[in-house]
Amino acid sequence: MQREIPLTTGGAPLRLSLGLRTAAARRPDRPALISGSTVFKYGDIVRRMNRIANAAASLWGLRAGDIVALIAPNRPEYVEIVEGLSDLGVIVATLNPRLSPDELSGILDDCAPKLAFVDPSLEALADAVRKFGVRIVPIAADYENALERASDAFNLPPIDDASSFSLCYTSGTTGTPKGVLLSHRSRALTFLAMALEYQCFGAADRFLALTPLCHGAGFAFTGAAMSFGGSCVLFNSADPESIADRLTEGDITGVFMVPTHFSRLFSAPAAVTSDLRTSCRLRAIISNAAALGQPLKEKAVEAFGDGLLHETYGSTEAGIVTNIRPADILRKAGSVGPAFVHTEIEIRSEDGSPAPPGAIGELFSRAPYTFNGYLNQPEETAKAVRDGWVSVQDLAKADEDGFITICGRKKDMIVSGGVNIYPVEIENVIGRQPGVSEVAVVGLPDEEWGERLHAFVVPKNGKAPSAVDIVSACRRELSDYKTPRGVTLVGELPRNASGKLLKRELREMAATLVAAAPRRVS
Repeated sequence: MQREIPLTTGGAPLRLSLGLRTAAARRPDRPALISGSTVFKYGDIVRRMNRIANAAASLWGLRAGDIVALIAPNRPEYVEIVEGLSDLGVIVATLNPRLSPDELSGILDDCAPKLAFVDPSLEALADAVRKFGVRIVPIAADYENALERASDAFNLPPIDDASSFSLCYTSGTTGTPKGVLLSHRSRALTFLAMALEYQCFGAADRFLALTPLCHGAGFAFTGAAMSFGGSCVLFNSADPESIADRLTEGDITGVFMVPTHFSRLFSAPAAVTSDLRTSCRLRAIISNAAALGQPLKEKAVEAFGDGLLHETYGSTEAGIVTNIRPADILRKAGSVGPAFVHTEIEIRSEDGSPAPPGAIGELFSRAPYTFNGYLNQPEETAKAVRDGWVSVQDLAKADEDGFITICGRKKDMIVSGGVNIYPVEIENVIGRQPGVSEVAVVGLPDEEWGERLHAFVVPKNGKAPSAVDIVSACRRELSDYKTPRGVTLVGELPRNASGKLLKRELREMAATLVAAAPRRVS
């Protein structure tokens, strides 16, 4: 008779900080975080994490479940505040330092923080915090004094790894930002999957962090770099020449870049990128936050070499959903790849049924990386999560091999003459034309057709393409109803701090531009 083996439960919870803590236990003297000439070793960071947790409890009276605000540009203290307070069960709202005081006030009203850590340079935002009666700890002498008074001995309290450690506010591209709650478990598993997928987060790796830590992806790539004993370099310049110079120093093995980085890099003089292929020692380049057009992908492969570029698709709510690996980046043009590790994807038609290969539908995903819901917004949470499946209302299609192509957001779909039009199809055609650096297509109200198309084009290296040539190219390659009725040349497209395109602003701009002459190419 077969002996029955009893099932057991238990084990340590998937705490956010444990990767960093175990890396410190192995190599406490190894550089963990580098910012300019300042180097924080793993042992130093863990001691400071312990002190911030003790100070939070003893000096500021914070308890598990409390929310604190963190308002600062990228700086070394960012990691210790988020990870140290997470060990106490405190939820850190990582707020964009580029918010206006009015925008910040709306968020503070929503999350009601007990305390705010604020960079001293952000005096206008500090004033907005004071108006709410929230205690401020400047990340300066006051902060360091508090750490010096606190003990660096800290016993990790019990924690439910499904509990939230972070509160990220959506970019507000569609309206009022929503607070996205992220759990210890979701981020710890995300870090493990990232290490497997990208192969640039090992103990011998050095990762270059270019993007804001207040954004979910920015913090995730920084956190992953320090969860396995590698080093992370905080780099606060967006200047393409500075970025190229840093990469060609030869010690960086991984970098996360948004499409704006690529666009600026390849719009710079050729000398800026001439040494990238020969001098870089990269193992992975990861793009995320917004769609990376196929022309930019091709330029990146040409500049850096084969076998490096990944494009990842995801959202703060769903986590990483897909990744296209270097071997497929040119073979599967326009795709963001198949499902990410441990992720299920469904493309659903309007009636909720699975869409066949090649058909456009709403993308749903299910994975252990998803969010805990929106703060104070159960109705919005119910819209985004259906039976465990998450949707942020992106439209997509899958080919026979399961490779996903994003076709735009549901709200950005244009209906002209009763026909659905997906801007990305038109943007791909325009983006291939000579002299085009970036492009975005929006819909404008039209009495006859319901909506009409208007394109915004960023010229490449100041060489403005002809609006007539752009329209002609669309007529050659697309149906007439997919041809823009207007083209506007702009210096840059409006984006938020995380690199996401703000089409709402473009629609407002286009409506103003064409009000006097709605049918003319501008």
